[in-house]
Amino acid sequence: MTTDYDVIVVGAGVAGLSAATVLAAAKKRTLVLEASGRIGGRAWTAYPKALGGAWFDMGAILLHSAERNPLTTIAERAGDKVRRVDVERQRRTFIGTRPAGEAELADYEEAWERFAMRAKELLVPGMPDPSLAAVARSLPEDPWALTVEAWEGPVICAVDADDFSLADWQANVLTGSNLLLEGGIGAFVERRLAGDLTVRRNTPVRRIFWDGAVTVETEAGALRAASCIVTVSTGVLAAGTIAFAPKLPAEVEECLASLPMGLAMKVVLRAAGPDRLDLSQHTVLDRRIEKSGEPMMIFQCWPYGRDYVQGWIGGSTAWALARAGDEAAADFTLAELRRLFGGRVDRVFEPKAALVTHWESDPWVRGAYAYARPGGAGARARLAEPLADGRLIFAGEACHEGLAGTLGGAWESGERAARLAIQWAG
Repeated sequence: MTTDYDVIVVGAGVAGLSAATVLAAAKKRTLVLEASGRIGGRAWTAYPKALGGAWFDMGAILLHSAERNPLTTIAERAGDKVRRVDVERQRRTFIGTRPAGEAELADYEEAWERFAMRAKELLVPGMPDPSLAAVARSLPEDPWALTVEAWEGPVICAVDADDFSLADWQANVLTGSNLLLEGGIGAFVERRLAGDLTVRRNTPVRRIFWDGAVTVETEAGALRAASCIVTVSTGVLAAGTIAFAPKLPAEVEECLASLPMGLAMKVVLRAAGPDRLDLSQHTVLDRRIEKSGEPMMIFQCWPYGRDYVQGWIGGSTAWALARAGDEAAADFTLAELRRLFGGRVDRVFEPKAALVTHWESDPWVRGAYAYARPGGAGARARLAEPLADGRLIFAGEACHEGLAGTLGGAWESGERAARLAIQWAG
């Protein structure tokens, strides 16, 4: 199996596929090594029997910030059908057990701008980087500040606000519209991004020698290359799943410590009958958060006319539910729905979850996506800097500033890493 390549790419997620695409266009001898049996990484479309075989995105769902997302262009040029979910979906927000009124909803909309403006005021050059939680704490009279915090921390970025760098949040806050790819975003990745790339699946990398000639060790043998691009998650790197010889520099280890993995969990409940809670399809439910640290689960109800509701929970609550098991996750989800609809919920849904996602237990991912701890926002750029004159380069959503945590950011990070590798490989 020992063969020479210009560049070996570790990981066939979006960043790895992007890097390999650029390298192939430059006529570089490239090989992608993927530990799992599929490509796409955290973009994974499954067809669960528990959901009647309908397509379901287990991880990433949307093309965020569509106007500046490079994958939008790829999808449009290919003629793939996209849904503009911001236009299609309905929104319903509860205050306690009642839907918010028109004036309250208008104030809620304005609260996002109030939150953003206060965040800018708190980020003072030369001063310590506060946590995202500092924003709501500085707006004690704003009735919606904690709700915005819950969205921007646990829901969107999969981390509690107290543990999340405010500078990192501001650098990567999502703007613009969101697109959903018909048939699933994981299916899109396999269909449009893999192309004719050479990908060896079920080939975990065990060790990378990068001092001098690069040697990548797998269970099937060793491979040599001029350069190696590593696109696995920071969770995998921090766990030592891949050994490096020599050991990674202290500054890289510091970056990994500053960029741990958050967790987002999806819990799907199927309807037991025809009752749809008087909600139209594509309704998104949330509620006003009244106390700091109170968990919030949001819901996507009856997507595409299907007979299920999908709950989404992130941060420390998601980690706790993952440890507690699927029954606890279903109980939590039903309890959150009872907050809004009362005992009617128990007649609407099956008592057990049809599906619960578990990215924390996937040994090749170990979470959802990376976040920066307070004071660690600069770690993304530092981690992306090439080592040993380009013999070792890290890429992925964790290495991107501007679209961190997204497929678009992963794609751009892979492109950048490939260009750096081309400079080294000659």
